[in-house]
Amino acid sequence: MSNFPFLSVLTVAPLVGALVVALLPRSRPVLAKQVALGWSLLVLVLSVVMWVTFQVDGDRFQFRESYPWIPNWGVSFTFAADGIALVMLMLIAILVPLVILASWHDAEASKRSIPVYFALLLVLESTMIGVFAAADVFLFYVFFEVMLVPMYFLIGSYGGHQRQYAAVKFFLYSLVGGLFMLAAVIGLWVVGGKTFDWQTLSQVDISTGTERWLFLGFFVAFAIKAPFFPFHTWLPDAGGAAPAGAAALLVGVLDKVGTFGILRYCLPLFPDAAKWFAPYALALGVIGIIYAALLAIGQNDLKRLVAYTSIAHFGFIGVGIFAFTTQAGTGAVLYMLNHGLATGLLFLVVGMLVTRRGSALITDFGGAGKLVPLLAGVLFFAGLASLALPGTAPFVSEFLVLIGTFTVNKPVAVIATLGIILAAAYVLWMVQRTTQGTLNPALTEVEGMRKDLNLREKVVVAPLIALIIVLGFYPKPVTDVINPAVQATMNDIGRTDPAPTVGGVQEASR
Repeated sequence: MSNFPFLSVLTVAPLVGALVVALLPRSRPVLAKQVALGWSLLVLVLSVVMWVTFQVDGDRFQFRESYPWIPNWGVSFTFAADGIALVMLMLIAILVPLVILASWHDAEASKRSIPVYFALLLVLESTMIGVFAAADVFLFYVFFEVMLVPMYFLIGSYGGHQRQYAAVKFFLYSLVGGLFMLAAVIGLWVVGGKTFDWQTLSQVDISTGTERWLFLGFFVAFAIKAPFFPFHTWLPDAGGAAPAGAAALLVGVLDKVGTFGILRYCLPLFPDAAKWFAPYALALGVIGIIYAALLAIGQNDLKRLVAYTSIAHFGFIGVGIFAFTTQAGTGAVLYMLNHGLATGLLFLVVGMLVTRRGSALITDFGGAGKLVPLLAGVLFFAGLASLALPGTAPFVSEFLVLIGTFTVNKPVAVIATLGIILAAAYVLWMVQRTTQGTLNPALTEVEGMRKDLNLREKVVVAPLIALIIVLGFYPKPVTDVINPAVQATMNDIGRTDPAPTVGGVQEASR
């Protein structure tokens, strides 16, 4: 199976499924949903087989494929996956079928084509897989830009209040970032011997000034995509306006392209520039943690609140990346996975609440747990996972980031820890104001609020809850896959972990 073209098949399969779904008549919405779900489950099965086939002790990049595209420019369809990419591909494969199930009735309120909605979800899955699987810089850039299109239409055509404003803002921010990266891609092609192959470019010696400018071009694009402070303002609007399922993919997967890009391109291709910019990146990460958490506390819109929590979490991921230790780096990659699971669950559950109430305003709730106790319980669990409660998967990754950062930069780790306290404040306050306390009499008059989780919704939340708990107690199967890739990235930038200390004396010097 190691010779099977997993990555190209996984990239193309959802695109074929999208075409099939889009061609179905609007009069057959149920069939469109069933076909989309079946196609996404096929991708999940292939992804599981690829995960099992991956050799932890094997080559850094596996499942490599390369097909000529534009030979005169040195461009090819080259795919390869290391442990970091493999984890993100698995996250996509898990989330998309659950999002399709959770979105079973989302498109109906828009009065637009239901088959097109689910076709867009499959197109989005194809582009997300492509961007993580690409091992050619130009191919990565193409997927990076094309990925915007299905999400733009999901927000602009099927979203809620101010959807067109949010869609345009999302598209423009990402497009501007893409232009910075395009300039850097062209510059890299010129200084790299007119090739876009990642492995070849990673061996190129670039002058200091040029390297810093190229790093900055990539970093700005990735910082906007993540988003890091101060490039974050598009996310609350997009997350608040998008359908719940699309929002779950937006904050659960699409945003990870930014942090993945930093790990895959900024650090290995521009190691000296990465070390030079690291203090500034750490500062942005810490500011983002505190700033976004404070804004989350003040939100009255549930979906915008969850979007702000994501910005704070990305601050932790950024700190873990630029601490330049294996422990913090592993924590950052694990955080990318765990954040996708926990925040994806939180967004889906919030979407279920909003659909029932017909409003996303926290003040329109109050005591909802008395009417929908199971849904309220899942919201509480998702909130606890989001604040990284011990026993949940995000705790492991957050702990690794902080402990790995503390060994090299104590002030950053200490300040970032304040984000944990603020996370408890905004999550618990959100839960208290929506599902606890005195029952809001207006809720009893809303028909949807008398319906707790149905079977379909239980099937959506159950796998995510199970994964969050299992990875909270036993993350080893994932960390074993991540560790070699993170260690290789640290070697690329010439960083080794500090020697352990015994009684304040470095062990290496004893």
